[in-house]
Amino acid sequence: MSKRHPNPRLAKIHRNYTVEEVARLFGVHKNTVRSWIRHGLPTNDDRRPTLILGPDLVAFIHARRAKNKRTCQPGEIYCVRCRAPKAPDGAMADYEPVTETLGNLIGMCPDCELMMYRRVSLAKLEQIRGQLDITMPEALRHISESAQPSVNSDLG
Repeated sequence: MSKRHPNPRLAKIHRNYTVEEVARLFGVHKNTVRSWIRHGLPTNDDRRPTLILGPDLVAFIHARRAKNKRTCQPGEIYCVRCRAPKAPDGAMADYEPVTETLGNLIGMCPDCELMMYRRVSLAKLEQIRGQLDITMPEALRHISESAQPSVNSDLG
């Protein structure tokens, strides 16, 4: 259960919740839910117990998540320390394959000089590239393509 990022799918839209039920549902403290009410979570009325409608709760959690999203434009990688998408230093990034179709773009943040990573699909790499100079890894050469024979060879 994630306390920092409550899962909106846990809340049922056909139910009403008390503050204690919402706290138990998302694994947060009751005062956290009361803080959400002060910051815009709508309640049913001013009577006790405070009731929160399921659709209002789901919409509030979705809105909180959407507010904190920082989408990267082409040529940008998200810096976790700076909490912002940025173009890597020198507009250079390395592509490191993870699978045959998926890999990581690795660059250095121009402000805090930490490494930044962005997961990309090899098929969409050209769309994400923007103005970046991306270094692709070279494939290893096969031993049969080598000009010099192997040292471990029994051939004379």
